Amino acid sequence: MSSRFEWTIAAMALAGVVATTERQTRPAPRSAPHSVLRVCADPNNLPFSNRAGAGFENRIAELVARELGDSLEYTWWPQRRAWVRNTINAKKCDVAIGVPAGFGPLLTTRPYYRSTYVFVSRADRHYRLTSLDDPRLRNLRIGLHFIGTDYDNPPPAHALGDRGIVRNVVAFSIYGDYSEPNPPADLIDAVARGTVDVAVAWGPLAGFFAKRSSVPLAVTPIVPSTDARTGTVFAFPIAMGVQKSDTTLRNALQRVIDRDGERIHAILAEYGVPVLARGD
Repeated sequence: MSSRFEWTIAAMALAGVVATTERQTRPAPRSAPHSVLRVCADPNNLPFSNRAGAGFENRIAELVARELGDSLEYTWWPQRRAWVRNTINAKKCDVAIGVPAGFGPLLTTRPYYRSTYVFVSRADRHYRLTSLDDPRLRNLRIGLHFIGTDYDNPPPAHALGDRGIVRNVVAFSIYGDYSEPNPPADLIDAVARGTVDVAVAWGPLAGFFAKRSSVPLAVTPIVPSTDARTGTVFAFPIAMGVQKSDTTLRNALQRVIDRDGERIHAILAEYGVPVLARGD
């Protein structure tokens, strides 16, 4: 996985407070009632989060804080290397709303959704791509996010490289120009402009920006979700993560996820996030 998605990681420290409204339902119990839910988030990384609170992780954080009876406070930090060390493990904030389930540096909830890497192409091209073994990929210009080292690059980069599909791949930095809004979106914009024929991108990012493109774009999941040829995995379960020792907060978050899963999934659907069923 690339370290940006994974974080969404949505991988500096300014706090913002979001007011929450009371609900008639009973909040999930915390050790200290009416406390503050301190969320670590990237201030410029739609569709996951931004300082304006317009991302789906912002919306989910608002839901969780409201259900816990907490106020909501953000620690803004761009998702780069050492993100966990500089945020949660530095005790500047308490929870990351979207991390891979079982992510080693953190204690995570059970996953609240599972998504996948997808193909994105212009709808008027009628490619209908689903497989990395499609022979057309040897001739199409393929846009991919890259970080910079072979180890860290996203799964599709490894799977395409194993197939010898390299020369027609166009690299887009996952970090991009951080002075511009939502830098990773450049990859999806390149498809709309025709700079590349197809992008292979993390589903939540692709689904959100494809849905808002002025040029109709087609988004199709990579099938199967695990590459039979290389064992590369393209689909990942996403959870919430807290400090390793904070079982109280993790358990409270889990209760909200268990009780309000349908509302969380409604937010994901609103943002065009491709959500896989458990068996997909």
